[in-house]
Amino acid sequence: MRVLLDECLPRRLKRELPGHDVHTTPEMGWASKTNGELLRLAEREFDVFLTVDGKLPNQQNLAAFNIAVVVLAAPSNTLEDLQPLMPRVVASLPNAKRGEAMLVGSTNHSR
Repeated sequence: MRVLLDECLPRRLKRELPGHDVHTTPEMGWASKTNGELLRLAEREFDVFLTVDGKLPNQQNLAAFNIAVVVLAAPSNTLEDLQPLMPRVVASLPNAKRGEAMLVGSTNHSR
């Protein structure tokens, strides 16, 4: 599965997705793109977009995009806070549906 990591995620998170073709937004030359523009570019080359931006599903009409979105809910976007979620992310990737968002983690944290 081809996975795109949002620029707000640590690059080292790629190692937590073994068996998948993972790239970061900056690696693709797409840093600083707006969410809509980024999703439009990503849907051409990726199956899943991984982010911590919990507002994205409410700001974008995800049904208009041919890419699944996985939102990580953690206390911060540090590798230490995100690593514990990654086994659940890996397990959920086969069930991620294009045009929809899937939340992995807990909304019971403060930012």
